[in-house]
Amino acid sequence: MATIRERSPGVWEVRVFVGNDDRGRPKQVSRTVRGTKRDAQRAAAEMTVAPPARSDGRMVADALDAWLETHTPTWAASTVRDQTSRASLVKADKIARTPLAKLTVADVDRWHSRLRAVGVGESSLRNQHLVLRASLSQAARWGWVSANVAALATLGRKTSKPRSAMSAVEVRAVIEAAERFDPAAGVAFRLAAITGARRAELCALVWTDLDGDRLTIDSSIEIERNGSRSDRQVPTLRDAATKTGNQRVVRLDERTLEAVAALRAARERYGPWMLQPGERPLNPERLTGWWRIARRDAGIDPRWRLHDLRHWSATEAIGRGHDIRTVAGRLGHANPAMTLRTYAHALDGADAGIAATLASALEDTP
Repeated sequence: MATIRERSPGVWEVRVFVGNDDRGRPKQVSRTVRGTKRDAQRAAAEMTVAPPARSDGRMVADALDAWLETHTPTWAASTVRDQTSRASLVKADKIARTPLAKLTVADVDRWHSRLRAVGVGESSLRNQHLVLRASLSQAARWGWVSANVAALATLGRKTSKPRSAMSAVEVRAVIEAAERFDPAAGVAFRLAAITGARRAELCALVWTDLDGDRLTIDSSIEIERNGSRSDRQVPTLRDAATKTGNQRVVRLDERTLEAVAALRAARERYGPWMLQPGERPLNPERLTGWWRIARRDAGIDPRWRLHDLRHWSATEAIGRGHDIRTVAGRLGHANPAMTLRTYAHALDGADAGIAATLASALEDTP
């Protein structure tokens, strides 16, 4: 049974009887609804049908801790570090001391306002919000809360221009510059451009990953930092799953196969790793160091990052008319929608081709 009371214009209090407590006294749960009476009636229906959430006095901080504890065993070391840091930032605010049962959308919106007021950037704010949202989503699945209020909060979208892509001339120049100081660096950057592989995935490649013209990408190198800022120690490099946990097989062109074959003939006898002699894989940070040297020697714009070879690969493929699903598979995206969101700007070239094709059809005479 539910009761609805308008506390002020457009603000409704919905109360639902959910049974008796241990002493036989009636228990109710309430929710504040902003909107029309129909919205309040809809909320009353949901509360009547759904079982009541049992937060048992838990705070937002408890939901964050439970979320970290649940997912840490399956996360990469870098992900554990990043998400733990973001959760700590959320817990530093008073929202973390709010009882889950009393947390509202307004509380989350006010939290956003506090962060902006002290100068927190939009990127950091978004990362913290996503952590809170994920932890409350788990809390909802576990029955600790009846709804994920963070999913309903307004998080302004930052307007930004799509990142531009390197030119083919720049990509060739940086590969050639890399080849001059280390053939392995040249192979690494050519593979990054041809396959769209991520930095850590390149470092995890072994000779047996190549079968004919098919390259299997199924792992990545994680860096586990040891020591402290004042006491640097040799990092631990761990062969782990790819970012999305998926294995993919990509085809290589003849020129790339020749470059890999030449490197293999010279270095395979020294160890299993494609880009590094010996028993240890190449440290991803060393690969970034190679990039800086090659970028300088090639004389290209210093704003270009190693990751921009991956962006060039995707942008060029989509711009030349290859379908999104195939490009997504090659990049290792879990969902083609991710590829479409990231590289929508690359469709402009393909769209111009469609216009030309349709115009040509109109001009054809029967």
